[in-house]
Amino acid sequence: MDELKPFVAVIGILATIYLLIKKYETRTVLIGIGLLMSVVTLNPMGALDAFAKSMTSSGLIMAICSSMGFAYVMKYTQCDTHLVHLLTKPLSGLKFFLIPIATILTFFINIAIPSAAGCAAAVGATLIPVLKSANIRPATAGAAILAGTFGSMMSPGSSHSAMLSEMSNLTITEVNLAHAPYTTIAGAIGAIALTVMAIILKDYGEEHRKAYLAEHQNAETKFSGVNPLYALAPLLPLIILVIGGTELQKAPGLEWAQMGVPQAMLIGAIYAIIVTRISPVKITEEFFNGMGNSYANVLGIIIAASVFVSGLKATGAVDSAIEFLKHSNEFVRWGATIGPFLMGIVTGSGDAAAIAFNTAVTPHAMELGYTHVNLGMAAAIAGAIGRTMSPIAGVTIVCAGLAMVSPVEMVKRTAPGMILATLFLANVAIKK
Repeated sequence: MDELKPFVAVIGILATIYLLIKKYETRTVLIGIGLLMSVVTLNPMGALDAFAKSMTSSGLIMAICSSMGFAYVMKYTQCDTHLVHLLTKPLSGLKFFLIPIATILTFFINIAIPSAAGCAAAVGATLIPVLKSANIRPATAGAAILAGTFGSMMSPGSSHSAMLSEMSNLTITEVNLAHAPYTTIAGAIGAIALTVMAIILKDYGEEHRKAYLAEHQNAETKFSGVNPLYALAPLLPLIILVIGGTELQKAPGLEWAQMGVPQAMLIGAIYAIIVTRISPVKITEEFFNGMGNSYANVLGIIIAASVFVSGLKATGAVDSAIEFLKHSNEFVRWGATIGPFLMGIVTGSGDAAAIAFNTAVTPHAMELGYTHVNLGMAAAIAGAIGRTMSPIAGVTIVCAGLAMVSPVEMVKRTAPGMILATLFLANVAIKK
């Protein structure tokens, strides 16, 4: 049996990649292949135990479920729409410079609205018509929004930040602040590269404006006006967490800001009830709907990935890979970035590959000469960047629909910046 284990691992990995590329349901693939590998290697209880253990990872459940519950409240109350309009309305006169500004703006809004597709829908519905009316080709207008949709890596509700918080014994805010410079620089690389591509492809000119002017005017009439109190709601938990997680908490009167993610999200939801005067019953229902959805769709992938990794461990593949990496440290930075990056492209989701890597390899980061945060977040960001240049990703299709262009046309414009950003992560962000 020991002689067959390497073949089981190789077949399992190849089958998983093939099925994910074919767009089979991610959780089903990871659990199914993981369980099969465990059964074939005569260790079925290993996979079942991994499933049970990962169901009750308290740090992940609290941070992710509460953040998604808050996101549902923001969508229901339309506070997220008010924030987007507040930030984008003054930008209409910036013309060509709207391209990098739109990407950077989307990047930071994605921190407050952590769903890539949800953020793209909220931001794109407003900004894409503005970009079109500013003489910008529709493909670049959509690409400008798409290129900014990995800002959620700095969200307190990020599953990756929560995982690394448990590994490193840091708070989620400390994890996010530690990798924020690298994530931000990667976002800036994407924005600059997209702007250069717009110049090369001649995506700015009066001819791109005329066909979409009427559409822009129609979009503007759909929104009555910005309420600043509504617009503050999505940002309130972030402000509280940043104050509580930095030296700002020592300022007189700010000691109360020392709290966890769930408490901050609940304060944000209560604030939304007060300013919008929407029924607390409706807000409560939306909050818990979001929590349930996040357990099913976000934590579900983490649980499924733990079963898959357990199956790989049963074949001995994980231990062999770690031993190889211990003696070949230069491969670690490339495996942590290029692997999730490529999987993000071909599957349209960077989470599955990044979570699998962070479950199997990142716990051993110290043995490999790296920190948990640098290694784990590089994998997570690289996966998200790969998804940002995938023509089959849900967020790409959302942006393409709003811009009324082919997803491939947008990806051609985001790809150079995403490749450069991944190389930056591999060479700079992963430090010993």
